[in-house]
Amino acid sequence: MSNGAKAGIALAVAAAGGWAILRPRDRSEPAAAAPLPVETPRPRPVSHRLFDPPDRATFRSWFVFLAESMAVRETAELPRDVVDCAALARFAYREALRKHDGVWAAELGLSRVPPLGAVRQYNYPFTPTKAALFRIDEAGTYAEFADAKTLMRHNARRVSRSLRGAEPGDLLFYRQREGESPFHLMIYLGPGTLDGEPGPFVVYHTGPLDGGPGEIRRPSTAELLRHPEPRWRPIEGNPAFAGVYRWNILLPD
Repeated sequence: MSNGAKAGIALAVAAAGGWAILRPRDRSEPAAAAPLPVETPRPRPVSHRLFDPPDRATFRSWFVFLAESMAVRETAELPRDVVDCAALARFAYREALRKHDGVWAAELGLSRVPPLGAVRQYNYPFTPTKAALFRIDEAGTYAEFADAKTLMRHNARRVSRSLRGAEPGDLLFYRQREGESPFHLMIYLGPGTLDGEPGPFVVYHTGPLDGGPGEIRRPSTAELLRHPEPRWRPIEGNPAFAGVYRWNILLPD
């Protein structure tokens, strides 16, 4: 018997305790689609959020105070890890979440500590990611270090293209075409607390400058808007100005 004839004959097979007839499939019919693999949902990346509005206000106040308090120090008196603009932001962010007592103030060399209370939700380093506060990739990996570019992309969200939308503690990001580190940030202080001047002010670390370690500067926004180099002016028409960003920790979930 030919193979073709055999293919046309019903085949008897034992199935389910009896006999079932299996007929050959018509080759003109499309094969049944293979079932799609079941995708396991990826866990949502850990995200630091302060859910209580008073906690968010307290964090802002501490962050601004700590960043601004560094502006009155000589470079040699700064904490060792405050060496550029991103380092100043990381320092103020981390210390804003600590327990603020006399021992802490002495370790930072703070002669005065404002009565701001404490952030109740987190007490650094007791956070969902422990001491690693800054997200560094799309996968949700956290680390203790993040440069300005990473802070902008993974740890803050743009809220405005001009200073009109800025609140104390927000970040001004720039992307310059020149230099080895094109991303730069400044911290918007609002009125400031150091000398009673109305402001508003920003504060930033220049990073290494002219062969030296650089310094922390605290210009008013009026001075910044008149900066002799237009690329540093925080205005919508400046292509180097990325905008005003807000820390993710301060955003509603």
